Amino acid sequence: MQTMAISKFKAQALKILDQVAQDKEPITITKRGRPLAQIIPYQEENLMAQPGNLEGSFVFEEDIVSPSGENIWEASS
Repeated sequence: MQTMAISKFKAQALKILDQVAQDKEPITITKRGRPLAQIIPYQEENLMAQPGNLEGSFVFEEDIVSPSGENIWEASS
């Protein structure tokens, strides 16, 4: 990943933004040697729901009305 001083970025911002868009390579902007910001290429996100993404992430209990396992509590014995 490329780094660049903020003064250079300020002087050539449009050129650098075009470079990031073309190369798809992020650039870290520094101020006095410390990272300040990161310029990353834009990526369109697919906001459409994809079937199967949540498969296996739900737990279904057969009986949700009855009290849950009184025998699992050690304090009651």
